[in-house]
Amino acid sequence: MQLQQETGYEYIEGGVCAAAGFSANGCHCGLDANPNKNDLGIVYSETLCNTAAVYTTNKVKGAPIIVTKKNLDATGGKAHAVIVNSKNANTCNADGEEKAWQMCELTAQQLRITPEEVIVASTGVIGQSLPIAPIAEHIGQLVDGLSPKSHGEAAAAIMTTDTVKKEVAVSFSLGGKTCRLGGMAKGSGMIHPNMATTLNFVTTDAAVSPDMLQKALRDVVKVTYNCLSVDGDTSTNDMVCILANGKAGNEEITAEGEDYERFKKGLYLVLLHLTKMLAADGEGATKLLECTLKGAPDLGTAITAAKSVICSSLVKSAMFGADANCGRILCALGYADVDLDVTKIDVELASEKGSVLVCKDGNGLAFSEEAAASILSEKEIFIHIDLKQGNVSAKAWGCDLTYDYVKINADYRS
Repeated sequence: MQLQQETGYEYIEGGVCAAAGFSANGCHCGLDANPNKNDLGIVYSETLCNTAAVYTTNKVKGAPIIVTKKNLDATGGKAHAVIVNSKNANTCNADGEEKAWQMCELTAQQLRITPEEVIVASTGVIGQSLPIAPIAEHIGQLVDGLSPKSHGEAAAAIMTTDTVKKEVAVSFSLGGKTCRLGGMAKGSGMIHPNMATTLNFVTTDAAVSPDMLQKALRDVVKVTYNCLSVDGDTSTNDMVCILANGKAGNEEITAEGEDYERFKKGLYLVLLHLTKMLAADGEGATKLLECTLKGAPDLGTAITAAKSVICSSLVKSAMFGADANCGRILCALGYADVDLDVTKIDVELASEKGSVLVCKDGNGLAFSEEAAASILSEKEIFIHIDLKQGNVSAKAWGCDLTYDYVKINADYRS
């Protein structure tokens, strides 16, 4: 997957620890039966951070989300650390909030901060009580090993059915000061639009007020994570949070303007590429799908229509089979909750091997099936749609639907 290049932004190493003043770590505490799998992670800033978060829209919310919301409300949007476990979602449990709060207390004791200054997150199986003893026994080891170099250990700790770690970071300038922004994400299945979609932790050393941090996060999530779908299931535990410690020394961003737009663009690049990494690593996936829809009358129409195509199980299955079936794409557009003129729609399918126009003005076209199959055999497939009803465009991301998706989820609890 190629990184989108933008003038004034440089991709750097370090993930969630690329920004100054942040450290991280991960370890195996025993929640996961695999002794080689990290299942407990931490991210820490040596100074208190302005913090913003967006949460799942599922009515069933994990206890960690409830506790994190309370903590950020209590501190006025401030946090020092993130503590997160995998394997167990700590959701739909009578003692869930108690266990989530205990994780905050254990972390706070080790870091000598208040429990309210801790963001807590969990991912894994729903409906099973979270054992707190393994976390308590290993929290000291976890904190003792904090280091800017251990971002990969933390990224590994949040993986569930993920096959690869997901990290990205950029540097850019604000008011003559070099700022860095980076993050890590997890997610492979149970991913569907309408935030949040996965666990995502982002850090920056830029100085940004809590209100502007929240605004930037909501605006960027709308056109990145909320345009992502793997399987149509919105999870119960997912969140995106961003911590800003101001270590870069720029003048704090407190209102919209040039610096705010530059910061938001850096956040967009990080969340964009984490979104694409999540889509490419969908459970059982063999192909990353990117739908670019242009010619819409407004952004809402563009996003809704593009997501309808990406969410279609029939479209996803066709892409798995390298079948250039424009009927499935038109069908998905047709049931999208938007007004469109089907007699104007063009559809083109593309990859590194070339492109093929499969629909013009709402009508299917003749084309070489052999050439089309070759184009769709690549690992990144681009679906280009032109509604020809305006000047607004949007993108959505997903993956193909394969036999392995069913295999993975048929025995997930084991």
